[in-house]
Parts: sequence; C-alpha cells; structure tokens
Amino acid sequence: MKILVLNSGSSSQKSALFELGKAELPNDPAAPLWQAKIEWNPQSASLEVHTKAGETLKQQTLVRDRKSAVKEMLETIWSGSTKVVEKHEIEAVGHRVVHGGPYLWEPTAITQAVKQAIRKVEPFAPLHNRAELEGIEIIEQLLGTVPQVAVFDTGFHRTLPLSAAVYPGPYSWYEQNIRKYGFHGINHQYCAGRAAQLLKKDLKSLKLVSCHLGNGCSLAAIDSGISVETTMGFTPLDGLMMGTRSGSVDPGILTYLLRETRVPGEKLDKTLNQESGLLGISGVSGDMRKVLAAMRDGNERAKLAFDIYIHRLQTGIGAIVAALNGIDALIFTAGVGENSAEVRAATCANLGFLGVQLDEERNEQSPADVEISTSASHVKVLIIQAQEDWAIAKECRCILGKTGNS
Repeated sequence: MKILVLNSGSSSQKSALFELGKAELPNDPAAPLWQAKIEWNPQSASLEVHTKAGETLKQQTLVRDRKSAVKEMLETIWSGSTKVVEKHEIEAVGHRVVHGGPYLWEPTAITQAVKQAIRKVEPFAPLHNRAELEGIEIIEQLLGTVPQVAVFDTGFHRTLPLSAAVYPGPYSWYEQNIRKYGFHGINHQYCAGRAAQLLKKDLKSLKLVSCHLGNGCSLAAIDSGISVETTMGFTPLDGLMMGTRSGSVDPGILTYLLRETRVPGEKLDKTLNQESGLLGISGVSGDMRKVLAAMRDGNERAKLAFDIYIHRLQTGIGAIVAALNGIDALIFTAGVGENSAEVRAATCANLGFLGVQLDEERNEQSPADVEISTSASHVKVLIIQAQEDWAIAKECRCILGKTGNS
C-alpha cells in the first residue's frame, strides 16, 4: 500500500511516500520511496527532492505562493525526471495536524466534519492548522477522493493528569477547553518506543525525557510509554525558548504592553511567534546553526541567545524529571537535537547530579539512533532521528485497515 504523508510545519513543508505491505507492520522505520522538503523564506521557497537512498534528485528555488509551491512539490512524485509512481497508485494520504482541540485526539479518517473541527481550533495554532487544512484541500484537488487520515500532535498528551493539564486561572477556563494540550506528540511517542527498542528494555519499565528540539521545541515526560507532563501548553507557544517563538514569558509583560503601549493583539501574536526566541535575542537568525556561527565570530547577542536557550532547556529538564519522579534515559531528537553536538554537550553539562555522563567523542559524531552516554552514566543519553512521517504512515495504514479501505 503506497501512502503519501504531508507534514506541514511552521517553517517547512515535508512530504514522503511509503510502501507498506498488507502483513503486520514492521517496527523499524522504512526508507521512503520519495521524499521532499520545502523551506519557506521571506520572498521564496527552496525545494529539495530525494530518492529512497537519499540521493538529491532536484533542487529548486520556487517564487510561488504556498499552495502553488506545495502542488509543484507533489507533482514531482508522478511526473518528470523525479517520477517514482503513477498518480493512481497512491492509495492514501496521511497528514500531521498540530492541534486537534478538545475532541480530536485519536488518528481519524478525514471528513467534512473533521475538517470543520480542525478549522475551529485554528486560532490555537495559527501557524500550523491553516497550512494543514490547505494540504488536505490540495490533495483533494490533485488526487480526488483518495482516503485521507489526520494524525494529531496533541493526541499523545491526552493522558496528562489534570494537575498538569489545568491552568491555575479561574476554573471556567478549563470548562471552556482552555487547558494544556501539548504538541510534538507524534514524535515524542515514536521516540519513546524507539528508545525502548535501542535499549532492549520494556517500554513499560522506562522513565524517559524526550527533547524535541527543532524550530519548535518541547520536552515530554514519558512514564511507561504514557505522557505525564510536557512543556508546550494550550498553544505551541508555551514552554522552551525556540527558533522564533518566545516560549514561556511572564503574562504580566503582555498586559503591561497592552495597557501602556496599546499594542494590538495581532502585533503581540506576531512578536511572540515570529520575532522572538533565538531570532529575537540574537538579531541574527532563528536557525541554531547560524546563531552558533555568529557566536564563534564573537557576536555577544548570539552568545546570549545560546545561553538563554540552554538555561531554559536545563531548567525545563530538571522540572520535568521531578514530575516524572526519576529518569532512565534522555532523548535528543529533531533538527537541533539530532545535529548540534554543542547544544547536547551544553545541556548535559549541568545534569551530572542526575547521573548523566556524556561520551564527548560519540556526541561529536552525532550518530542517529545511538547511545552517546558513557558506560558509567546512570542515565542513558540517546540521539533518535525524528520519524514523524513514518509514524503517520503507520497510523494511516492502521486506520484504513479498520475501516476496510485497505
């Protein structure tokens, strides 16, 4: 069964095509038949298309609107020199949907009612849900009535205890569905299972802290495979410092700005989501690679941005370990987590009290799906490659099997 996956992020559009057999689904991630990524720039978009072996087939700068760029990316699957299948061979499409709101937790076949529910909670995650709805509509235009499945980033965190999920405002907030939802759940859940596999342990025996560090960043405390705490909240803006997002700030700052400077709500939203974090402090970029390069060149604001990032990451890990009541393994995943040896080393530097000992040589190599702690470390430290697309494809296959569409 050929399953196409669309993974719409705040700064990129990823897509992959998988072939899954009718038999029992494998545990190990399968290489996609085709994969592509668009990175959004202020005036254009850069597109890369890769083969199953990871070979780059196409690189192109697209001066297009978002919808046209995504269509052009998808058409490379079934046309031109990058063609891997006929259009009619694609049997299903899975979508990462960041926010499912209070009602959509489980992976589900997409209907008009589901689309309306996703649209209803768009204000909770405006950078994401809008793009994901657009992706669903693009598939309808290109592939007609092919079955589509939504997999929700919030779903894994449905198990949060009320003590973690309810905000200490008036109880009426909770009655209005204003609560902690948590995000990056698809990858946090995958990483938990993969960690157990790599450590050759029963997942139910492990206390894990998963650090998803990309343009967006979040931590998850995972006990026996269940999410019991996470750093993102009602929206993906809460928690850790991120690429362009502030993470947690004193809400009094916002009421002060509203009262004293009369700043409009739309401006505050843009500031917190697009002009803060690494970009806002460094003045250089929201990309950790560029911040590190500037820091090496002596840029003091870049150094401050890095220091704040690490400080908040360390204090977040400390807090989440307390909620977990212990830790067996610390996982680094996503773009920064997988590729930045400097971020991992700086983060672990103050975690010796937990029993964390990093193997400096292994850490520098940044190996995927490998332990990078020393043999004497009481806490295992792992790099796990994010596999959201693969996880979505598996969920899609399961859902369609249940509904008889396979």
